[in-house]
Amino acid sequence: MKVCILYDQIDSDSRADQTDALVQANAIEETLCAVGHSVERSEFHLGLATVSDYLTATCPDLVFNLVESVEGKGSLIHLAPALLDSLQLPYTGAPQAGIYSTSNKTLAKWIMRMGRIPTPDWIASDGKAGPEPVHSSNHRQWIVKSVWEHASVGLTDSSVVNAGSFEQVREVLTDSIQRFGGEWFAETLIDGREFNVSLLDSPSGPEVIAVSEIRFLDFPAGKPRILGYASKWETASFEYRNTVRTFDLPASDECLVRSLRRIALDCWDLFSLKGYARVDFRVDSSGNPWVLEVNANPCLSPDAGFYAALEESRIGFPEGIRRILAAAHTTL
Repeated sequence: MKVCILYDQIDSDSRADQTDALVQANAIEETLCAVGHSVERSEFHLGLATVSDYLTATCPDLVFNLVESVEGKGSLIHLAPALLDSLQLPYTGAPQAGIYSTSNKTLAKWIMRMGRIPTPDWIASDGKAGPEPVHSSNHRQWIVKSVWEHASVGLTDSSVVNAGSFEQVREVLTDSIQRFGGEWFAETLIDGREFNVSLLDSPSGPEVIAVSEIRFLDFPAGKPRILGYASKWETASFEYRNTVRTFDLPASDECLVRSLRRIALDCWDLFSLKGYARVDFRVDSSGNPWVLEVNANPCLSPDAGFYAALEESRIGFPEGIRRILAAAHTTL
């Protein structure tokens, strides 16, 4: 096939999480070429007519959609699948509705609550709580997150708030909006373990390929055990060196793992996902799992969690890419 890899526009000011799009594109292109596909590459931007003309002229059999933001705005992520739908070009990953509803984290939380998927309480930047009102913030820790941006953009230790009142939470929300722009919300911080569940399409439907835990090693007392921006992208930082992924879970976690797998598959169905996905969890001290995010297009870089899950499951990256291609969404 002729495959076009579509990814975020990169410039000299792009952050590490943004330039990672090139790492993904390189790995996918190498894999596709190795099995005989021809590959084109194109950046996606707000010049939709230009992108449309390029795709029409190139006429790929399929588009590998790696777009995570458009000109630095995660809120525009759905424009890529929308354009591909309008051109009736098959593409990898979730369709437009699944991309939009999972990328908007507060919308995703509403949908999960309505679908009886456990997700932590939250407060939007306008002060409104989720569908089940949060009556008190006393003795709660909150974590302030971007509604749209992924890759832990803007997430640091100072994003964790020990709040005695909603006013304190709103102050941190306001500060985040002023510093970074965009929309922000506060979510109850689940003090416990963190897990990632990777899913991959197959001819018989989605399957869980691996469950991994993120362990926070030697974190000093009082330091939030969170996967902030430094944990993912600042290679010289304490957080990067001391957050470790493991698939080696104890036998005592067997019941928990079954629950994580079931909920992750429920999320796949709820959001009508395709191709591949990752569901991120925190598990509280009582062993209850809570869904933090549903990632409809998780990172495919060789050092990322999904790649590691493919290797752990002995599926391997080339076969994983083949299955993602086979499940490509089409409006034809």
